Amino acid sequence: MDTTLMFRHLDSREDLTRAFDIMKELRPHLTDAESFCAQLSLQRQENYRLLAVCEASGTILGLAGYRTQTNTLYGRFIYVDDLVVTARMQRSGIGADLLNEVREIARDTGCAHFVLDTGLHMPFAQRFYFRNGLLARGMHFVESLSSNRSERAP
Repeated sequence: MDTTLMFRHLDSREDLTRAFDIMKELRPHLTDAESFCAQLSLQRQENYRLLAVCEASGTILGLAGYRTQTNTLYGRFIYVDDLVVTARMQRSGIGADLLNEVREIARDTGCAHFVLDTGLHMPFAQRFYFRNGLLARGMHFVESLSSNRSERAP
């Protein structure tokens, strides 16, 4: 990775607001920065962290949202909720760098596994994850419980 790039967790409302446009590239259903910040505030209560890779100027180039969890299947593990690199920086290696950084956080905090999901309709993402050492171990099933169609998960 370019030595002028740095990783840092985004915690302030100002930082999260700056991250909104990049996250929207991954999650186009997000409507506005204020709602995004409110959502992340809720997710933080469930151990969610947002890691950014930034240029020396502070410009955010990519994000990895993750949380530490424990269950009977994996024991203690890190689950990657979000991984996105700005469109102009895709295929630059930054996505792999973000994955590696979160993987190291998992190792450093005693996690037994590193887990994420990707859509069946995303073959390029699947190839990326395979190239970066992740293996498909299951299939993710979802049922929307919302009665309002506009609130259903993508």
